[in-house]
Amino acid sequence: MPNIMKIFSGNANPAMAQAICEYLDLPLSAAEVKKFSDGEISVEIGENVRGTDVFVVQPTSPPVNDHLMELIIMVDALRRASARRITAVIPYYGYARQDRKVRPRVPITAKAVAEMLMAVGTRRVLCMDLHAGQIQGFFNIPVDHLYAAPILLKYIRETFDDVVMVSPDAGGVERTRAFAKRLNAGLAIIDKRRERANECEAMHVIGDVKGKTAILLDDMVDTAGTLCGAAAKLTEMGAREVHACCSHAVLSGPAIDRLEKSCIKSLVVTDSIPLRDNAKDCKKITVLTVAELLGEAIRRIHNEDSVSYLFV
Repeated sequence: MPNIMKIFSGNANPAMAQAICEYLDLPLSAAEVKKFSDGEISVEIGENVRGTDVFVVQPTSPPVNDHLMELIIMVDALRRASARRITAVIPYYGYARQDRKVRPRVPITAKAVAEMLMAVGTRRVLCMDLHAGQIQGFFNIPVDHLYAAPILLKYIRETFDDVVMVSPDAGGVERTRAFAKRLNAGLAIIDKRRERANECEAMHVIGDVKGKTAILLDDMVDTAGTLCGAAAKLTEMGAREVHACCSHAVLSGPAIDRLEKSCIKSLVVTDSIPLRDNAKDCKKITVLTVAELLGEAIRRIHNEDSVSYLFV
């Protein structure tokens, strides 16, 4: 078993990596990630890693391609520097939405990313709230799939009352039902029809939301079209207030403008992805940290202890 643990970070979320190191009472290990003038990424590991248990904290968040290549190149550098085991800590797994063929002649990018990570020498993956659970099966190495649910559940219990949990689409029903069960709350589902990527139309609500605090639950918020459309429909159906909880705050394109203009009272997200500047200025957004959750998982992986203790 490796007896020395080192934590490295790319440029995607250095603040999270630093928070994890503080939880583990370890220094953040030295690595320089820079670009050549043509945009190629260069990585140089700044300390000896021979025979060590290495964890690379790097969500593949926007700009997704840059951060994914940083992760791949850093893993390759660590493998060539003789690290004993390399674990990719990916709080947000980019390209996860393309996890199956839904039309002819389209890729399965979630699988392609898994193949790349394994090819360069990743020996374990630690991730959180994958878009689809079956992505774990795309890897031929151990995958520890954590959930932000304990943190979100605690916040909901302490903040809201008379709650009904709402799934913004059919795909999120299982996740929303699990929350509703643990909160002893009602369950509702939005029936929506997506005409094209990042555009949707909320059709009607299945379940009783009248006079209740409706909490929309999803794994990620990207352009916020789904959440804002669902919130408008819930308000129309008599919900007293509408809030939203999402693990990953992608918040691309017109997301912030939509949130500001929507009837959503608050959006609760985790720090798996660092907020952009315009999102930091949005008073509707509340950020909860998952650094301790990831830090405890890293400690348990290093010590060969059970990680399932951290699951809901």
